[in-house]
Amino acid sequence: MTPPEVTKIEGIKRDIGRKNSVELRESKQVPAVLYGPNVEENIHFSVKELELEKILAVPQTKLQDITIDGTSYRTLLKKVEFDPITDRPQHVDFYVLSDNHRVSLRVPVRLVGTPKGVREGGGRLFQPLRIIRIKVLPARIPAEFSIDVSDMEIGDSLHISDLDMDGIIPLDSIQRTIVTIRPPKGETMSAYRNDAEEGEEGEEGGSEAPAEGGSEAPAEGGSEAPAEGSAEGSEASE
Repeated sequence: MTPPEVTKIEGIKRDIGRKNSVELRESKQVPAVLYGPNVEENIHFSVKELELEKILAVPQTKLQDITIDGTSYRTLLKKVEFDPITDRPQHVDFYVLSDNHRVSLRVPVRLVGTPKGVREGGGRLFQPLRIIRIKVLPARIPAEFSIDVSDMEIGDSLHISDLDMDGIIPLDSIQRTIVTIRPPKGETMSAYRNDAEEGEEGEEGGSEAPAEGGSEAPAEGGSEAPAEGSAEGSEASE
């Protein structure tokens, strides 16, 4: 499990009010707020828009060390509000992490390699789950869930229950399918199941049976889930 990168950001305290927020945005600054279980009062400040864009450009969970008036805070990007017309960030929330408080967040899934069932059997990779919701202590926050799919054959599926979740509480059902390998277009899973059954009934050294877990998992929601940006993927609820 890869730990998230930590980005250093300089914050400048700001006054609260619409006029001040408008002036900040005109000067390429984004109004922000910082809060958490060990923060007595919310801290209102601003960050450079360019620095925020660098964080949002990477689809991984990232942490921030924000320095305001000489004090540094280890944070998790919680929420970003965008202008509906320009798509520029308008406001951002940062959650201050506490070593003894679990935080809820959404972590992106990254698939590595080309499945055997695709490169040799002409199968199709289907990924119905691209973000996994978890609850975890700050020390165990992953940057992403990286899954090697190179050995997956047609009919194979991977579920949340197959991941290493040591110290992590999954908030989604562990039965949810992350990735499955479907047959080529025009073919059905029944043909592959029949081939496997004939191989098992034949002599030793006959047709090989599908890999364990080979039954096809139904697509959740019926369509491929859209990729989500790092702001969504790093959302905390505490």
